[in-house]
Parts: sequence; structure tokens; C-alpha cells
Amino acid sequence: MTVTTTSNSPVRPAAPGDVPAILRLVRALAVYEKEPDAVDATEDDFREALFPAEGGPTAYAHVAEADGEVVGMALWYLTFSTWTGRPGMWLEDLFVLPEQRGSGLGKQLLRTLAQLCVERGYPRLEWWVLDWNEPSIGFYRSLGAVALDEWTVFRMDGEPLAALGAPAAAPATGRDG
Repeated sequence: MTVTTTSNSPVRPAAPGDVPAILRLVRALAVYEKEPDAVDATEDDFREALFPAEGGPTAYAHVAEADGEVVGMALWYLTFSTWTGRPGMWLEDLFVLPEQRGSGLGKQLLRTLAQLCVERGYPRLEWWVLDWNEPSIGFYRSLGAVALDEWTVFRMDGEPLAALGAPAAAPATGRDG
């Protein structure tokens, strides 16, 4: 993966040894988002997604370091736009530990992803943010990001997903066996 960063940049692509720190940051993000018990992911899940033994990754991560410790992360994956006919980048999570906020690490993480988009010809870098997260909304707007308020996010999981994804029953013939 090509990344345009300086050699002294605190932001770098994640390595397999960063998986425990990434999971720690994901759990801290869940606490920040007021859902401390929502994380089911394990180190093995992240290892398989980011650094699979076979095939390509389904997700990517960059980490930010301060004093040799991973204190921030950006987890992302590729999307595809039928309107542009090209892939883009979906930022699933951007998180910097509270004590490191204001240090510029969040902006450096986003700048690294934007550089990847430019280098690879991805026309979009997209993400969502919780409506109540005013500090993040202000930060994103200060960088020139715009809210797509006309779109509504939908999610299907659990029982509805299982029901819709279940094999279709054979059509009734109206005859006995």
C-alpha cells in the first residue's frame, strides 16, 4: 500500500502487531459513543479482516502514535459508486484518545486517507457521524466536509437479516406430496 507520509509522521499503516491497540481503541470509541457493551469484535476478527492469511483484506487501518504508543486510528474499506464508476473510501471509524485530541492527529489521519484517495483516483472519502457529536461535526466541517442530510442510513441485522437471507421456501404446488 502506498502512503504519502513523511518518515517522521506519527501516522502509518497498521501492522499485525497493532491489532490489540486497534481493538482497545474500538472499545474506547464505543464508550465515547455511549454504547460500551456494543463491541463484539475480537482481535482474531480484526486480524482476519486487516491481515488475512489468504486473500486480500476486507478492511484497512492507519494508526497514529504519540511517544511510541498507538493513540488513534482510522479504519476504512473500499466502496463503489455507480455514479462515478469508480471505487471510493468509506471511513468506518476515526478515533483519537481524548487526551490526544487537539494535537492534530485526527487531521493527520484524515489527511493520510485523503492522500490515498488522490493517489488512487478515488473520487470520494465518506463517513458518518452521530448527530449529537458536535465536536466532530465542527471538526469535519472545518476541513470542508459536507453533511449529506438528504440521505437516511438504514441497517438490517439480527433476526430481520436472518429472515430475509434465509433460503426461499419451495413454492406450494397445491397438490399433496
